[in-house]
Amino acid sequence: MSMYWIIFIGFALLSWLVSSRLKNKFEKYSKIPMPNGMTGKDVAEKMLRDNGIYDVKVISTPGHLTDHYNPANQTVNLSESVYYSNSIAAAAVAAHECGHAVQHATSYAPLKMRSALVPVVSFASNIMTWVLLGGMLLIHQFPQLLLFGIILFASTTLFSFITLPVEINASQRALAWLSRAGITNVSTHGMAEDALRSAAYTYVVAALGSLATLLYYIMIFLGGRSRD
Repeated sequence: MSMYWIIFIGFALLSWLVSSRLKNKFEKYSKIPMPNGMTGKDVAEKMLRDNGIYDVKVISTPGHLTDHYNPANQTVNLSESVYYSNSIAAAAVAAHECGHAVQHATSYAPLKMRSALVPVVSFASNIMTWVLLGGMLLIHQFPQLLLFGIILFASTTLFSFITLPVEINASQRALAWLSRAGITNVSTHGMAEDALRSAAYTYVVAALGSLATLLYYIMIFLGGRSRD
């Protein structure tokens, strides 16, 4: 098991480094204004219009890096530091979230798959920790409990990997539109791309970390069964 602990610590450290990098990138590009002065709200509304989407609202939401697209009520939710800011970081984040709205409007398959998994993952997340803990404590008496926990955890791992193409595609749509619409220019486009690339790394690390954890629980289950 020691090798798996090394892997866990490695992924935890990598996750912290990637998160710190994202925070630093966001702070860096938050200080550089867009030449055209457009705020995150302006960018989001223009991208939606340019893609023929008129039934999605752009609203401000509290918090930092809490930006998201909500398909349930068709809103692009931008954190205050993005909604009101005219920085390169704000433009990149706003366009990325609108990329999800475009995915929704065009029935992008991975997004539909991820949306279908949301209820399952929500249920799994609520009970998974206790099921896994109980399963490890009772592995010799009731190994099926740990197996059930592994199945629950596997659903969250699958969700993490399905999230990857969704997020990467949203960034690709955002960057293509920013360039095509003339929102970014030669000097600012690379900065927007760098900011979104750093955000994508967080999803990659999260997915790989989830997979490593899943394998860890599987090894515990198999190890417990082999001793019986």
